[in-house]
Amino acid sequence: MTFEFVCHATPSMRSVWGPGALGQIAVELDRVRAESVVLVCGRSMSADDATMSSVREALGTRLAGVFSAAREHSPVTSVEEAARVIEDASADAVIALGGGSAIVTARAASILVAEAVPVRELATTRGADGRLVSPRLAAPKLPQFILATTPTTAYAKAGAAVRDTETGERLALFDPKARASVVIFDERLAETAPSALVVSASLNALSMSVDGVQSARSDPLAEAYFAQAIREIVTTLPCIVAGDEGDTGSSRVRLMIAALMAGHASDFVGTGISQPLSHAIGPVSTTSNGNVEALLLPHVARFNMDVTSGQLAKVGGVVSRERVSAHDVPGLLEAFLADIDAPTTLREIGIEKADFPTIIAHAHDDWSLTRVPKPIDADGLRALLEEAW
Repeated sequence: MTFEFVCHATPSMRSVWGPGALGQIAVELDRVRAESVVLVCGRSMSADDATMSSVREALGTRLAGVFSAAREHSPVTSVEEAARVIEDASADAVIALGGGSAIVTARAASILVAEAVPVRELATTRGADGRLVSPRLAAPKLPQFILATTPTTAYAKAGAAVRDTETGERLALFDPKARASVVIFDERLAETAPSALVVSASLNALSMSVDGVQSARSDPLAEAYFAQAIREIVTTLPCIVAGDEGDTGSSRVRLMIAALMAGHASDFVGTGISQPLSHAIGPVSTTSNGNVEALLLPHVARFNMDVTSGQLAKVGGVVSRERVSAHDVPGLLEAFLADIDAPTTLREIGIEKADFPTIIAHAHDDWSLTRVPKPIDADGLRALLEEAW
């Protein structure tokens, strides 16, 4: 087998899990000599007195400030407020406690503090030639730490997408220096998340993995990460949905590790059409991005079929644990989503056909659409939305 040229440079990140994982945060902060840290979380987490007490105890006198208003889709106003807390505390490290919203808010706020210019001057834009261009953000960034509560691919990312609530635009900030140094998976923290949030976040990781396996770029290391992530999610997620004895801190940590693998792998090969569409649909729907992305998967698989059949067959083999045809995969995905009672149509999540033009416009300007295995234009996006509706 002949490989194309690949440079697979794995980012430096320390991952910690197992008994007493939360206590390791002090060791990791000592490693970078952090003495004044700001904790970023959402309001529901800040209201959990027992969890906050445990985290405060683990951080000790290092805790210099708390921003407890991280919100879904990381609105610019929320990120700017977090940046002010970080500045006021003269922080030398930032810790996100929670899932994707807290992580992205912490990362974006740290970029704002370091660069000291308005967020729009830092965002990826479309150049005169139609290509998306990310400005080089040269300022050093504060070390980022994550105390995870939900499975999210955001652990592994260098980007931070924030939302301008006035225009509805998704502003993408990209800076590898803002990537997390350490992510800690503690079972007690994992047990704090609502089951519905665990499910939707895991579906995001599953979607990223299924899309990633279909990438036009060959990278066996990334493919191995994706395959293991899919295997873990389709095995473990039904236990969470059933709410039986399988819904434990340990099983949730397994989903978190799967999400970490999916996030890492997608940096090397890109993702698929489901992701930019979910970014555009999520904020105007009645559900989370993960649910949106997952319901689109079977439709995207059918669209890709003529160019990704070999890779789709691999997906089917992992999902069904037996040899299957690529043409069976959309049905396998639909059956899995039905089994866990996930939404399967855009109608179910409050999307109207009148929303399609805005969704298509925002998806077209999403950077992730530049790395899909089969290019798609506005007419193709509309046809896909019609099929999913």
